[in-house]
Amino acid sequence: MEKFDLAVIGAGPAGMMAAGRAGELGARVVLLDKNDQPGRKLLLTGNGRCNLTKAEFDPASLVEKFGKGGKFLFPAFNLFGPRQTMQFFESHGLALKVEEQNKVFPASGRASDALKVLLGYLRQSRVQIPAGTEVIKIVAARGRIEKIVTLSGEIIAKNYLIATGGKSYPATGSDGRGYQMLRELGHKITALRPGLVPIKVKDKWVHTLQGLSVQNVELRILQDQKKLASASGDLIFTHFGISGPAALDISAMVSESLSRDQTKISINFFPGMSIPELDAKILSVFSDSQNKMLKNCIDRLVPPRLALALIQIAGIDPDMRVNLVSKTERQKIAALLNSIEVSVSGLLGFDQAMITSGGADLKEIDPSSMNSKLIGNLFLAGEILNLQAPSGGYNLQLCWSSGYLAGNSVGSIIR
Repeated sequence: MEKFDLAVIGAGPAGMMAAGRAGELGARVVLLDKNDQPGRKLLLTGNGRCNLTKAEFDPASLVEKFGKGGKFLFPAFNLFGPRQTMQFFESHGLALKVEEQNKVFPASGRASDALKVLLGYLRQSRVQIPAGTEVIKIVAARGRIEKIVTLSGEIIAKNYLIATGGKSYPATGSDGRGYQMLRELGHKITALRPGLVPIKVKDKWVHTLQGLSVQNVELRILQDQKKLASASGDLIFTHFGISGPAALDISAMVSESLSRDQTKISINFFPGMSIPELDAKILSVFSDSQNKMLKNCIDRLVPPRLALALIQIAGIDPDMRVNLVSKTERQKIAALLNSIEVSVSGLLGFDQAMITSGGADLKEIDPSSMNSKLIGNLFLAGEILNLQAPSGGYNLQLCWSSGYLAGNSVGSIIR
C-alpha cells in the first residue's frame, strides 16, 4: 500500500491549493473527493465568472472583513494574500481583470479557466487524484490520525487535511460531512447557518417588484428601531423577498437576529442624503415637470415600478399632477426613499447560500500553520473554518490563503 506525506479530503479551492503547494515542496500528496472532477463548486462562483479575490492588499483591512475571528487569518494573509493570489494565477498563464469595487476576475470571464490553472498546478506538483473517492471514516488514536477509509479501500498518510467546504450548494457535494468528521475527532463545531443567502420578507409590495434591480442602496437591520448592522450595494427584488450583494452581505446578521425577536430591514435608496436633501431633489424634479403626473416624475429618481410602489405606500394618487402635490405628501415620498421598512420572515436554505456561517472553532487551530491543536497530524483549511466575510472575493481568498498555508506547513515538515 502506497503511503503519502499528505492526504487531502476535499477538492475544492482550499483543498486544491493546499495539495498543489505541498506537492510543489516535494510532498507525496493524494487529493480525495467524492466527485469525479475536482473544483465543481468553483465553477459556480461569481455567477460562473469566478470572483477570484479582492484587490485589497492591506492585511489589517482584509481581516476586518471577517469580523471577530478575522485576526486568526493574519499569518495566512501575510504569507499568501490577494497580491500573491493574483500573481499565482497570472504566473500560470491566466490573464486577470479588476472590475468595480476591486473585484478580480479571469479576463475571459470564465471560472473554468481558473479551474484549468489549478488542475495544471496539481499535475505539475504530481498530486494523485483518484476519481470519485468518498471518505467514509477517519481512524484516529492517541491524538493522531492513523488512516482514512474510503469506499474503495484504505489510505495511509503522515498528515491529513480536511477541506471539505461547508453545506452550501449541496448538489456540488458540499453536504457538511466534514463537520461530522471533525466532531468525531473531538473538534468543536459552532452553529451552522446559511451565509450570503437571499432574505425572505413578508411585505407583498416587495414581491410585486420581482426581477427589479436597484443600484447602490443601504440596508439596515432594525430591532426595536435600533440599528444592528448595515450593508451597501446592489439590491434585487424577488418573488420571496430580496437578494443581490447588499442583501447577501447582511444575511448573516439577519440570521442571528431572527433567533431573538422580530426583525425588520430598512432600505435607503439614497445613502448619504438626508430627508431634507431628498425633498429638495424631488422639488427640483417637480419644478421641471409641472404638468406631468407624479408617477412619471418620481421615476426620474428610481425605476418606474419602484416609483409607483412607493407612491402607493405613501397613500398618494400616482396620477396626480405634480403641481398639486402638497409639501407634506412630497416629504412622505422623501422619507420613504430614505427609509422604507420591510419585515423579515426568514432566509432561504443552504441550497441557495453562497457560503456556510459557523464551522470549526478557531481556538482549536494554530493560525500560524492551520494545524489542529487536538490532532497532531491534522490540518484544516477553507470554508470549514468558522470564518465568513461579505461577498466580493473575500471568501475565496480565505480558501486560497488558508489552503496555501496548510500545504506550505506540511511541505516544510517533510523537507
